[in-house]
Amino acid sequence: MGEWTGVLHLDAENRKGKTVAKNVYFQGALKVMRPIYHDDSGRACYYLLNPGGGYLDGDRYQMKFTLAENAKLTLTTQGATKVYKTPKSFAYQEAEIILKAGSYLEYFPDPLIAYQHAHYKQKNVIRMDRTATLICSDIITPGWSPKGERFSYKTVQLLNEIYMDDELVVYDHLKLNPASQNLGGLGFLEGFTHLGSMMVVDSQVDNSLLDRLYAILEKNTLDSKVGLSLLPVPGFTIRVLSNSTQVIEKIFSEINLMISQEWYQSQPFFLRKY
Repeated sequence: MGEWTGVLHLDAENRKGKTVAKNVYFQGALKVMRPIYHDDSGRACYYLLNPGGGYLDGDRYQMKFTLAENAKLTLTTQGATKVYKTPKSFAYQEAEIILKAGSYLEYFPDPLIAYQHAHYKQKNVIRMDRTATLICSDIITPGWSPKGERFSYKTVQLLNEIYMDDELVVYDHLKLNPASQNLGGLGFLEGFTHLGSMMVVDSQVDNSLLDRLYAILEKNTLDSKVGLSLLPVPGFTIRVLSNSTQVIEKIFSEINLMISQEWYQSQPFFLRKY
């Protein structure tokens, strides 16, 4: 394992319509549960585990996921990613995701909770075929602090890179630094405490889909602010500002439900653990 606190590698393939693990390897403070099949679609669901309970000073985690042709997978976590005080060195997590032709990946980790003096960096690199589908999300929430401050963490930095045919087509970089940014102000979190991001890349994304997405988003403006942007490739990204994890999850669930019903005539998996 070398310098990694936890390592997890998972290769999945399609065997006669059912997605199964071809190779699974984990070591240190990362593990994966046995797959769950929620319906008869053949799509597998894996829960990722961190038995250590949270990310500490200098922790480093590496994950690699490969989906062979027509493999279909849902990845989620057992619970929230908790980043505690990191006085000396930031906690770091990287993931490399390879999606072959016709593959389908949902990646829905539970919220990231950054506690007082937490310093966290995350990097996801996705290399996907143009016929593959990617649906992923992140939710950032502030953790507890003794004085009840809203943003007591040092830095939260999330980087997503998507490549098609070895060409960088999406570069999404989010960095929250309360010491140098007025996070409550205009252009940042604007009075909210929670930030959610959802990204969908699929060749079926068109203007008609976007119109229906706007109809969903307009119904969820009471306790949140939502923005929708097209990507340079067929796909879109959504940002949600709110004061509640549940509000963000509800919006993302409605979007995933619409996509599942229209594109695959199916229901999304129920993943929550509470």
